[in-house]
Amino acid sequence: MDDKILELLTRMYSEFTNRFESLENRFEGLEKDFNEFRKETDDRFRKIETILESEIKPDIKASLEGYQMVYEMQKEQAKRLDSIEEKLEKQDVEITVIKGGVEKRVK
Repeated sequence: MDDKILELLTRMYSEFTNRFESLENRFEGLEKDFNEFRKETDDRFRKIETILESEIKPDIKASLEGYQMVYEMQKEQAKRLDSIEEKLEKQDVEITVIKGGVEKRVK
């Protein structure tokens, strides 16, 4: 009976050892795959960050500066247009007054 128990325990130990080794190998493979994936992901993020910093960010900044220039020019044009409208209204009033004075003299 002791031999059977010893044989059973030996067989169980052998099976557990094999399964643990198999699991260990699988975990090592997963760890290797994960580390490769992490390295690839880190590389991709660095590339994206480089593109953002060196290409896209300056373009956005230039676009905003261009927008600011256009906005300032539009404000200046609006001021000029307001000034022209004021002069035009003043001249309309003067013309109306002159025409009114001429019509009174003609009668």
